Amino acid sequence: MKQIALAICCLFGLSIQVAHSADKPNIIFILADDLGYGDVQCLNPQRGKIPTPHMDQVASAGMTFLDAHTTSSVCTPTRYSIMTGRYNWRTQLQKSVLNGYGKPLIPTDRMTVPSFLRDNGYTTAMIGKWHLGLDIPTIDGKKAEPTKRDELKKLLSDDVAYDPAKLSNIDWEGTIAGGPVDLGFDSWFGITASLDFPPYVWIRNRNWVGKGTHAKAFHRPGPASEDFEAIEVLDKLAAESVKFISDYDSEKPFFAYMPLPSPHTPIVPTKKWQGKSGIGKYGDFVMQTDDFVGQIVQALEAKGISGNTLLIVTSDNGCSKQAKFEDLAEHGHYPSAQYRGSKSDIWEGGHRVPFLVKWPKVISPGSVSEHLVCQMDLLATCAELLQQDLPESAGEDSESILPILYAKEPSFSRKGLIHHSVSGHFAYREGDYKLVLSRGSGGWTAPGEKAAAEMGLPKGQLYDIAADPGEQTNLYTSQPEVVESLLAQLTDYVLSCSTVLGKSSSNDVEEITLWKGSKKK
Repeated sequence: MKQIALAICCLFGLSIQVAHSADKPNIIFILADDLGYGDVQCLNPQRGKIPTPHMDQVASAGMTFLDAHTTSSVCTPTRYSIMTGRYNWRTQLQKSVLNGYGKPLIPTDRMTVPSFLRDNGYTTAMIGKWHLGLDIPTIDGKKAEPTKRDELKKLLSDDVAYDPAKLSNIDWEGTIAGGPVDLGFDSWFGITASLDFPPYVWIRNRNWVGKGTHAKAFHRPGPASEDFEAIEVLDKLAAESVKFISDYDSEKPFFAYMPLPSPHTPIVPTKKWQGKSGIGKYGDFVMQTDDFVGQIVQALEAKGISGNTLLIVTSDNGCSKQAKFEDLAEHGHYPSAQYRGSKSDIWEGGHRVPFLVKWPKVISPGSVSEHLVCQMDLLATCAELLQQDLPESAGEDSESILPILYAKEPSFSRKGLIHHSVSGHFAYREGDYKLVLSRGSGGWTAPGEKAAAEMGLPKGQLYDIAADPGEQTNLYTSQPEVVESLLAQLTDYVLSCSTVLGKSSSNDVEEITLWKGSKKK
């Protein structure tokens, strides 16, 4: 039975509807990039060596979710689900991620968290990384794309004069469409994608802030503006975020979405943080990311609005192997804590993430939840918060976690959660059991599908997550009845186009392949 260690709050006995009828909370959603479950000290006290005092403080002052997940083990699909309350694999994007020039993944007529909140009296702002595709204006009317990699490498010099034909076909004076401000945000300041995806130029609302005047390489070469330096991005986003809170002057509540570019590659802590962790650049960058959280908490307190602000701190997937797991292990640090795998994988380390919620007016300090929840639950949670029903065709997979915040049992209609890896492999978790439709990791961790097949591993995997959180004992062949039951439920959820009762929608693709690269033999 699920256990929730909670103190009784002063609002005990009042219905959620009554509690929220008069005073809507501000909502802040901070999304770190590639921050592992075990990178947060309070979640991994024995095997975590990176100090994260500010995230720890959010946890101690609010609620810690121990079984929270992303819908995917990589970033673009996770972000899609957060914004829409819908599984990412229902779209055309069946695997991998978009690049910095990708076309919009969310159509402008689909309800999103910001559009719902804006329509219900909120000011909505986004500050940070988008990575869900944009309609980027071009000088030739064709799809935006960079110059070929080999040609760009020749231009990696600050003294190269601006020439659109040499760097890309982007029209830097044109209007960007299909992005955050066309999907419900009143304002946006940020970047197209990760810090290693060009173009490396700031965006405000629908316009470029500057031009790609020369080529830079943060792993992938591309056009960059003169004022864009990867090492400065996190600090600029922090300053912009604090300014938004400090300068906010409206009787309307606000929703601020703050998707960070850290601690994703390039791993570039500023001079202030270099050497702070004592275990390398990655540890330093995690500490700088934690400091971002601290700045937001401090800004809320200085503004006097912390009490009725719902603050969520989480990550888009597990830690990337670019953090150099072997080096970190030498210092006793394990980014995935007790869980197997990392970013990209179908195993827990790929999609089980930190999920910390602080709301002083409602949540008792030090609360803990073991409920199985997902980031895509944000939309339904906001709907219950505002006592509004979502349309049948919106939030097809989103369930409200609001009762949990009030120390009550949630009324989920879904039976479990579906997981997805970078290569499109599926897994389904219901109760303590997790069914994996692959032989290997489904991602970048060994063994991959080919190697797993050569090793003679079963076509699928079944784990008792409660008894075996490290996913070491495969029960696939020994418990066929459990496999059959979970596979039937997973298949039904995929084909029915929703996991929530009462929803009526359709997948964006005619057919979704459940078994990818794992022969059914």
